[in-house]
Amino acid sequence: MSRDPRVDAYIAKAAPFAQPILKHVRERVHAAAPEVEETMKWSAPGFTLDGKILLMMAAFKQHAALNFWRGQEIGDGTPKAGAMGQFGKLTSITDLPSNKEFDALVREAAVLSKTAPAPRKAKHEPKPPPGMHPEFAKALARAPKARAALDGFSPSAQREYLEWIAEAKQDKTHEKRIANAIQWLSEGKRRHWKYENC
Repeated sequence: MSRDPRVDAYIAKAAPFAQPILKHVRERVHAAAPEVEETMKWSAPGFTLDGKILLMMAAFKQHAALNFWRGQEIGDGTPKAGAMGQFGKLTSITDLPSNKEFDALVREAAVLSKTAPAPRKAKHEPKPPPGMHPEFAKALARAPKARAALDGFSPSAQREYLEWIAEAKQDKTHEKRIANAIQWLSEGKRRHWKYENC
């Protein structure tokens, strides 16, 4: 049984109502899956198995939360994990399922961790490249150094310039932004160059 003193310290600092909840969850996790290890992730106690997170617990001012890492895949299969985890805002041990039910969920999560690959995140379609304002295209044609700098930037850095110019509502604003863009690009600067060294 792996105990992490940082978890002891976290529980000791938790609000009085949360301490019994956190202690109970800790004991049940170790009872159901003795091979788990304790750790701290994102400043909250977590339980891992072979380096993979099984569940996390956290205490707040007026409630505690418990979140199985792959909670949507355990139990009855219905999506349960929200911002407050699978069991909502916990204010007492009675908000948790029975020991038998909780232990079954822990064991199921442990088996899932060992056997099933992690679910893949859906890939988003890349954004279509933004169009270039015709006046900006003309200005770049007259400033080959600026054009070369823009072409050398990553697509996201190019997008920052193109969208900034396209967002202008008035001709005067377009002209001013295009002039600034040509000057900055001629100096090899990205759109947000002022903030890069902050």
